[in-house]
Amino acid sequence: MTTFRRFCLLQALMLWQGGFLFYTAVVVPTGTRVLGSGAAQGVITARVTDWLNVAGVLGLAAFAWDLNYTRDRNPRRTAARWWCWAAALVCQWLLCFAHQLLDAFMDPDRTRVVNRPLFYPVHRVYLWASTVQWAVGLLLAALTLAAWRAEDREKRPA
Repeated sequence: MTTFRRFCLLQALMLWQGGFLFYTAVVVPTGTRVLGSGAAQGVITARVTDWLNVAGVLGLAAFAWDLNYTRDRNPRRTAARWWCWAAALVCQWLLCFAHQLLDAFMDPDRTRVVNRPLFYPVHRVYLWASTVQWAVGLLLAALTLAAWRAEDREKRPA
């Protein structure tokens, strides 16, 4: 079961964090260049972020499963992992909430911003929450690898 749990977490992490990084680093700049504007790219982003938020919820569920069952004897590392998870969860809640607001500031087809004065401050919050969540996710992944290593050392026969 340990291998299966770790495999599931790894897959969820690659989809969530890898998808976020690839989208922000490659797809957004490429789409903006090909489509000719950030606004045109934003029409795509409004839909893709629906799925990035689903991936975030799944990733956090996979991390909670792993946190609950990993037997790491280092209480400080376990606490740090839970704190990182909680910070990522707060960011995910903020992302889902901000996403709903951003959708409300667009036309029904989500092709045009109709309330610019409110859209851009909320969009800035969305971008910052995404960035913080990504950084916390990196730390959580590193701590998880260390916890797995410690757990594996404990299981080895002497």
